[in-house]
Amino acid sequence: MTYPTGPHGYGHFPPPPPPAPQPGVIPLRPLGFGEILTAAFATFGRHWKQLVGVAAVAYGLGLLLVAAASGVGYLAVADHLPGVFDLPEDADPSWDDGLPLLIAFGCVWLVAMVVMLVATAVVSAAVPVVLQEAVLGGRLAFGTVWGRAWARMPAVLGTVLLTALTMLVPVLLFLGLSVGLVALMVAQDSGPAATLLLFPVLLLVAPLGLWLWVKFAFAPTVAVMERQGALASLRRSWHLVTGAWWRTFGGLLVAAVITGFISAAFQQVLGTVASVPLAGGGPSPESTGEVLALVVPIVLVVVAGSLIAQVFSALFPPLVSGLLYVDRRIRRENLAPVLARAAEARAYGS
Repeated sequence: MTYPTGPHGYGHFPPPPPPAPQPGVIPLRPLGFGEILTAAFATFGRHWKQLVGVAAVAYGLGLLLVAAASGVGYLAVADHLPGVFDLPEDADPSWDDGLPLLIAFGCVWLVAMVVMLVATAVVSAAVPVVLQEAVLGGRLAFGTVWGRAWARMPAVLGTVLLTALTMLVPVLLFLGLSVGLVALMVAQDSGPAATLLLFPVLLLVAPLGLWLWVKFAFAPTVAVMERQGALASLRRSWHLVTGAWWRTFGGLLVAAVITGFISAAFQQVLGTVASVPLAGGGPSPESTGEVLALVVPIVLVVVAGSLIAQVFSALFPPLVSGLLYVDRRIRRENLAPVLARAAEARAYGS
């Protein structure tokens, strides 16, 4: 038996294919879970100023607006407060004093919900804006990130609200089945033990909610990267996740576990550091000033740790979701050559 001559004959192997180009945080080829997580941390590390800056401004402005609304509400009902809280023990507040307080509280709560939803939508839009550039090796200034995120905020907010409305379907289904089951048990006098049947009902409905949540997980990223509207983004996310539900679910689950672990560990460390002065064994504070001097720094450290953990929780899972979206398009739509050409054109243009 003879073997072909030449560089790839017997005993010789063809050279390995060249590595995929990597203009940014990921190689332009299908990604593994480890590469997705590494790229998420790399993006956060390289662009943390823009990401944290947008989150700080969005949530900071939101807190200021909520504080202003609370102040206006307090001034509006200040005359009614004594009629509710400064009464004798055997007296009940009148409806004329209680109703304005309920209305003011409801208005402040509504303002807080709207403001926080808008702030969360801005942060959720900023992540794909930064990630889109990070994949191509680019970097954006804070003002550019904020402007693009604010421009796509309505679409992202629409995806969040529509996803929440969709998630109400399994909730309403569970409530309807539960009410019907309870009514049936009461009619048949089945006894308290029959309430155990509610658990199988929950097991049937909960997977539906989880399935819908994963199907729409790419919608905020689509709204930014593909500049789609809310409904179109939901349809696009549904289409992309089809055939890759378990892979998407696994990536999102790992991101949630990592986020929870890092946030809890960070808060635990700061809480331990903040409690050191209390364990010093020094003389007990006697005056109000000494108490405040001891307590205020501890409270500030704990609050700062909680805020940092919340910001990380708001940024890291969307980064992983965005990278899962890019990976899915590379696998399904051969996006890698398009990204490579875009990176080359950008490098040539610069």
